[in-house]
Amino acid sequence: MKSNEHKPILLNEVIEGLDIKSDGVYLDLTLGRAGHSKEILKRLSLNGLLIGIDQDEEAISYSRVELSKISNRYKIVKSNFSNIKNILSDLNISTLDGALFDLGVSSPQFDEDYRGFSYRFNNKLDMRMDLSSSLTAYDVVNTYSFKELLRVFKEYGEDKYSYNIAKNIVKERDIKPIVTTFDLVDIIKRSKPLKELNKVGHPAKQIFQAIRIEVNNELNVLKKALEDVINSLNINGRVCVITFHSLEDRIVKNLFKKYSVVEGNRINDFRKAKDIEEANFIEVNKKVIVPSEEEIINNPRSKSAKLRILKRVR
Repeated sequence: MKSNEHKPILLNEVIEGLDIKSDGVYLDLTLGRAGHSKEILKRLSLNGLLIGIDQDEEAISYSRVELSKISNRYKIVKSNFSNIKNILSDLNISTLDGALFDLGVSSPQFDEDYRGFSYRFNNKLDMRMDLSSSLTAYDVVNTYSFKELLRVFKEYGEDKYSYNIAKNIVKERDIKPIVTTFDLVDIIKRSKPLKELNKVGHPAKQIFQAIRIEVNNELNVLKKALEDVINSLNINGRVCVITFHSLEDRIVKNLFKKYSVVEGNRINDFRKAKDIEEANFIEVNKKVIVPSEEEIINNPRSKSAKLRILKRVR
């Protein structure tokens, strides 16, 4: 079933965090169904510009219609956000006033059973953000060696039953290919003890997350793109990043620290305060921003979201 309903997570916090200038240039690297972008665009004047990037043709088509209802001060680019340097160069843009990464898979992608993202619907394993790319979840599950599967499940899913799951996948596919999401869910369930299956939450969540990250090369892409965006910010420009699991958040936290903390800048008896190097960036929120209880109730998918904001100050 196709759906375009998507509730943007931490919407007010993101808009406040971007501190939008009406004539600024803003970048939404995860356009999705334009939930955040619509609110950004509403705040831009005729001299402002919003650039939306997404790999999903369906999301782009939907967002183009929605954004056109607000103004024409936007451009949409179908691409992976790892290409951000080339995208900005092609648009003749050298600096940005703000950028947003919302790293969650959009609600419609979860809800569309034909995309193979969700363990709640039965369809062929896919999980590609960009349907023109070659590697699918089916390929990972059916062609990766036991060792490769174990690496993916442990590193990206952090599932303590990764060994059992990888072993049982290899055993099952020797009999017949693992074709659908429910085929995979059944194997995952058989690989875990009853006490684990009785816990709150779906037993396949971490493994599906791991495969999706592998299929879309998400963590390596995030590192490269986030660093490129940070280096493209104007003075007072900001980047907001919403993460949904510890691996993403660790990458963002470490990169923000790299840019906002100058090692060894403590005042001592041998250096004057004016000689101490200062960082070019600061973290706007010293404590990570999380959804309110009300938002979690209204949108349960926001529960694991974390927002971090970095600002260029010099």
